[in-house]
Amino acid sequence: MQTPDFPVPFIKMSGTGNDFIIIDHRKPIIAPEAMADFAAKVCRRKFSAGADGLILIEDSAEADFQWQFFNADGSVAEMCGNGARCAARFAFLQGIAPAEMRFATLAGIIEASVIGKDVAVKMTDPVHLKMDQRLQVEGKEYTVHSIDTGVPHAVLFVDDIDQTDVRAIGSGIRHHQTFIPAGTNVNFAQRQEDAIKVRTYERGVEDETLACGTGAAASAIIAALLGQAASPVDITTSGGDRLTIMFDLKKGMEKGTDSAVHNVFLKGPAHTIYSGEFDAEALL
Repeated sequence: MQTPDFPVPFIKMSGTGNDFIIIDHRKPIIAPEAMADFAAKVCRRKFSAGADGLILIEDSAEADFQWQFFNADGSVAEMCGNGARCAARFAFLQGIAPAEMRFATLAGIIEASVIGKDVAVKMTDPVHLKMDQRLQVEGKEYTVHSIDTGVPHAVLFVDDIDQTDVRAIGSGIRHHQTFIPAGTNVNFAQRQEDAIKVRTYERGVEDETLACGTGAAASAIIAALLGQAASPVDITTSGGDRLTIMFDLKKGMEKGTDSAVHNVFLKGPAHTIYSGEFDAEALL
């Protein structure tokens, strides 16, 4: 791996428990061929800074900025809702973009608004919606709904979310033949009073994370299509925070098609945790 010139400044941010390392990369620091390995190494917990993902903020000819987003294992993700909210607040605080901004991702142009610590992002319209899929995982059948809210997600409703083995079942569905070759993120949802609680097994992290913005959006939309919720939908994350999902659901399309859902917004807090510098030993 070609190493950058150290030290490398960064800021650690958290979006409802999803944590990210963010680097101002408008003046290139890390060679393109080294980015994936760099991400995997600095995202290691206990050995380096540790995070669910790495975000590199870069110049863009079509928007206020563009990002390079890497999961904790070094794989590239097209979109990350909580990462988008953190990137937007980072860009605003660093003077890279105004409070109302647009930035480019592999999923398309994302619009974001920063108001204090809260950030709302307008996500790309969902695609690849499939309802009521019956999947066998280790001899047990599950009813799974899938949708791409920037990245692919599977959603299943459970009776007792706190007792659900998210890691085992999530891994089985994530690698199920239905979703090969790319795999999918997996969301377990349960209606609880005035909100829907969601626990997410994230592809690329390969474990449960404390929150997932695109997963929260996927769960809210599926809940609406199943008649269990209506926009705006509050989502309680594994970390105990709340995200609000707003969207337009076209009437008469409750069974679901790709054209059923538009104007999807994800809103919630994005917190700056600390700033620092990577030394070369962060990659050991």
